[in-house]
Amino acid sequence: MVDRGHCKFTTKANNAQAAHASAVLIINNQKELYKMVCEPDETDLDIHIPAVMLPQDAGASLEKMLTSNSSVSVQLYSPRRPLVDIAEVFLWLMAVGTILCASYWSAWTAREAAIEQDKLLKDASDEIPDTRHVVSGGIVDVNTTSAVLFVVVASCFLLMLYKLMSYWFVELLVVLFCIGGVEGLQTCLVALLSRWFKRAGQSYIKVPFFGALSYLTLAVSPFCIAFAVVWAVYRNFSFAWIGQDILGIALIITVLQIVHVPNLKVGTVLLSCAFLYDIFWVFISKKLFHESVMIVVARGDKSGEDGIPMLLKIPRMFDPWGGYSIIGFGDILLPGLLIAFSLRYDWLANKTLQAGYFLWAMIAYGLGLLVTYVALNLMDGHGQPALLYIVPFTLGTFLTLGRKRGDLRVLWTRGEPERPCPHIRLEHEHSEELNDEK
Repeated sequence: MVDRGHCKFTTKANNAQAAHASAVLIINNQKELYKMVCEPDETDLDIHIPAVMLPQDAGASLEKMLTSNSSVSVQLYSPRRPLVDIAEVFLWLMAVGTILCASYWSAWTAREAAIEQDKLLKDASDEIPDTRHVVSGGIVDVNTTSAVLFVVVASCFLLMLYKLMSYWFVELLVVLFCIGGVEGLQTCLVALLSRWFKRAGQSYIKVPFFGALSYLTLAVSPFCIAFAVVWAVYRNFSFAWIGQDILGIALIITVLQIVHVPNLKVGTVLLSCAFLYDIFWVFISKKLFHESVMIVVARGDKSGEDGIPMLLKIPRMFDPWGGYSIIGFGDILLPGLLIAFSLRYDWLANKTLQAGYFLWAMIAYGLGLLVTYVALNLMDGHGQPALLYIVPFTLGTFLTLGRKRGDLRVLWTRGEPERPCPHIRLEHEHSEELNDEK
C-alpha cells in the first residue's frame, strides 16, 4: 500500500512488482478517484500485478486497521458508474437559479432607480439637469478596458495560485472567501428582511471604522459572521459543502447586483476574453506546464485540501467513485452579467417575456451548461472549460436576436432604450398650451 505522491503510476507498480508484491494499492491524495493513466511516452509497461487506486478516506481506514493488527482482506471489483449523477442536475439548477435571482434583483433595482430619477426630474422645475451621467448609487459599470484587464488579472491570479498552491495559501483563500461570503450573505439578508422590517432597515447609526449602518445590518451581521466561521472550522467535514454553496451563491448574487455590463459591446468583449481564458488554462496550459493549470487549481492537487473554496459543489450521490460535481464562480458570474443586462433592458423597454431577450438568454445559458455536462461525461470525466460551450450559446443567441429584431445598434452602444426627459415633455406640453391661448 503506497501513497499517491508525485511519481508515475507505472513507477509505483514496477517497484511493487520488483518487491514481489501480489498487488499495489495506491491511496489517492483526494477524497475522490481519478483514472490511473500512462503518459504518452511511457514504454515500461511490463506489469503483471493489479494496481488499484483508493480514495483518501478509504485508505486512511485501511491503514488504521492494519496498524491495529486487524485481519484485513481486500477484494477487487470494478463498479459501474451512472451515466448522469443526480448531483449534476442539482448543480445545473443551482447555477441557473442563482442567475435568475440575481437578474431579477438587478432589474428591479434598475427600474426603481429609473422611476426615482423621473420623479426627481419632474419635481425640479427651476432647471433642467443633465441626466447623462446619473448613475445609481453603489453600482459599478464595466467598460471594455476593465473587461480585458479583468481577464489578464484573473490569468495572473490563477498562475499565482498554481505556483504557490499550498496548505497555508488555501487557508488565506478561505479567509478571503469568508470575508466575501459574509458581505454577500449580509447584503442578501438585509435586502430580503427590509421588506418586513422597513423601519430597522431605514434607521441608521454611526459605527467607528464602518460609517453609517442600519440597525437591520447590525442585527444580521453577527449571524453572517458566525455562519462563515462555523463553515471555515468544519469545512473538511462531509456536510461542509452546504455552507460553502450558501456563502458562494450569496456572494455571486451580490456581485451581479453591484457590477453591471452597460451595453452589449462590453458584454461581448468580456465574454470573448473569458472564452479564450478558459480554453487556454484548461487545454493549452497542458503544453506549457504538462498539466491543466485550471484543473489542478480547482482540485487543489498541490495543497492537500479538497480544492479552493471559490466553487459551488455537490457530492456525487450515486457514483461509487465518490467526489463532487463542481462549477466555478466564473462560469456563473460572467454569463450572469450579460443575462442580468438583458433583463434590465427588457424591463426598461417594457418588453414582454417572449418579446424580450432575458428568457432566450436564460434558455441559452441552461443549454450551454447542459452541453458542458454532456461533454464532461463523453470525455470520461476529464475537465472541460464550461465557457467554451456557454459563451457561444448565450452571446450568440443575444447577438442573433438583436440583429433580427433591429435592436442591435441600441444594445451595442446605449444599452438601454431611449427615454424622453420629463422636462422636455413638460416644456412641450406647456408650449402647446401657450400656442392654444394665442
